[in-house]
Amino acid sequence: MDSASQSVAGMQAYAEELRATFTRLRDEGAELHARAKALQVTEKSYDGLVSVTVGSRGELVRLDLDPRIFRRPDSRHLADSIVETAGRAGERVRERIIELFAPLIPQDQLRAHLDGDIDEVFDLLAGEKGDEG
Repeated sequence: MDSASQSVAGMQAYAEELRATFTRLRDEGAELHARAKALQVTEKSYDGLVSVTVGSRGELVRLDLDPRIFRRPDSRHLADSIVETAGRAGERVRERIIELFAPLIPQDQLRAHLDGDIDEVFDLLAGEKGDEG
């Protein structure tokens, strides 16, 4: 087989792969989207006095403060604890979304999309970087 035939065969195989991926996205995407949208993650602070629940976009859904927190009033420590705990919860929900969509979207590609890293997205789509996730 000459190089032109190999090139055409490779392009046909790639087109078939894209079609199969699109079909899976169409068939499974709506259910996965609904499951992702409903995701919530709760994380506790290291001292156990702050509990934060975030939704699928990292938005604060619930904040619980143990009454023991008021025994030593320290607003700076409390604020830092809330921010740190919410950050960990946001990272956990992001990773759960990536895991949820892993059967359909390469993990590195989805991470790049979620990070807003358009250069990385194009590099991955162009095949310049492998999927490490």
